[in-house]
Amino acid sequence: MSRAAAIEGIEEYFDSGAYVEELSARIAIPSESQKDDSQADLQRYLNEAIQPAFEAMDFSCEVFENPVAGKGPILLASRNEDDNLPTVLGYGHGDVVRGLEDQWHEGLNPWVTKQDGDKLYGRGTADNKGQHTINMAAIRQVLNVRGRLGFNAKFMVEMGEENGSPGIFEVVEANLEKFAADVFIASDGPRVAPDRPTIFLGARGARNFDLVLKYREGGHHSGNWGGLLTNPGIVLSHAIKSIISPTGQILIKEWLPPPMSAAVRNALADIEISGGTDAPDIDPDWGEPGLSPVEQVYAWNSFEVLAYRTGNPRQPVNAVPPEARAHCQLRFIAGTDRDNILPALRKHLDDHGFEAVQIEPPPPENAIDFNASATPPDNPWAAWTADAMARTTGKKTAVIPSLGGSICNDLFNVTLGLPSIWIPHSYSACSQHAPNEHILLSEAREALTIMAGVYWDLGEPGTPGKKAH
Repeated sequence: MSRAAAIEGIEEYFDSGAYVEELSARIAIPSESQKDDSQADLQRYLNEAIQPAFEAMDFSCEVFENPVAGKGPILLASRNEDDNLPTVLGYGHGDVVRGLEDQWHEGLNPWVTKQDGDKLYGRGTADNKGQHTINMAAIRQVLNVRGRLGFNAKFMVEMGEENGSPGIFEVVEANLEKFAADVFIASDGPRVAPDRPTIFLGARGARNFDLVLKYREGGHHSGNWGGLLTNPGIVLSHAIKSIISPTGQILIKEWLPPPMSAAVRNALADIEISGGTDAPDIDPDWGEPGLSPVEQVYAWNSFEVLAYRTGNPRQPVNAVPPEARAHCQLRFIAGTDRDNILPALRKHLDDHGFEAVQIEPPPPENAIDFNASATPPDNPWAAWTADAMARTTGKKTAVIPSLGGSICNDLFNVTLGLPSIWIPHSYSACSQHAPNEHILLSEAREALTIMAGVYWDLGEPGTPGKKAH
């Protein structure tokens, strides 16, 4: 009974093909939360793939119906070994984005895993089925070797993260004691580089919105009316130009975060972003002047135009279009005034002569609205986890203040008041949310050993311990 035995056993589990087999069964369930007719598959994922796996490890399971009509359920698995032991809350989401079946490479199917070299393709391999499958397998391995965890464990699996996690705050706030814990340790998102074990201590927030400019009903012949009618596509492009510079610098001062602290700069000093061989090249002159690429992603805000439409791009006609629409997003770190994002935008547009540009909510499937939150880098759990990971890998763990993407971290960090520790098992070029999503099997194998080591160490003396509830 030893830590080494737990890690050796999890390597044997992977090498036998059992991890890919277990994950493949979960990928086969098309749990697309962004589709209105997905309820049966969202429920089936919990019923068939998750609840039986936890019950086999002597966890008790409770499924909460989502208070938001038509949205996915939430499962909480709990195993209490001793009230005097610390309680660790885990998390995963079993829903995925749309499969986009017709857009994958030839021979690939989002619901059937396929290996090509080090890559394992399938919708959810990276986000997030592959990641919570790793953590669940590591918990099982510790139980197999030690016979107990040595800590109390709770694990939440929601089925709506890709749809903005509707209802999850209401469920947790109505059941605070059931979800109470001492620390939150979970996995999502990418490492800073495929071969660099990583911890994120928080997540950037995200606010999506549409900028809309409509002048009239219907288009009008560009020969007869061109030069006489205001073109909304042109005007809206200038409105966007007032928000963001030609090199990606945000021009609305109220959208900027507080100055970067020396502690954050020091934490990021030895970190380089690498998405692997298939990742795009980083544009060095894009974004806030004076910041390194790693500071841009993990310690600053970014504005993106995700889609822009005027007229009919697929079948252009010789007509002055009647309206233009841009689907936009602001990603922001903790400390940004979230409640002032849209009011500041409204004032900015008005001050620059764009009173006619309207700010509208995006379509429901794109209505992303996450808050930003983070655990301080000097929290004892952050150092403890980084050390536990390093004992397994022999590598220095990258500790990042904030995930570049967005997730409901504030649910755990703020609502439940927990130190939030994210240990990602993917990499940034994994094509999550796009066709051809995949994981790197070499990274998954290392991640299994990391999590087996972390869960083993959680059952040993010397953890930061329990908090007072």
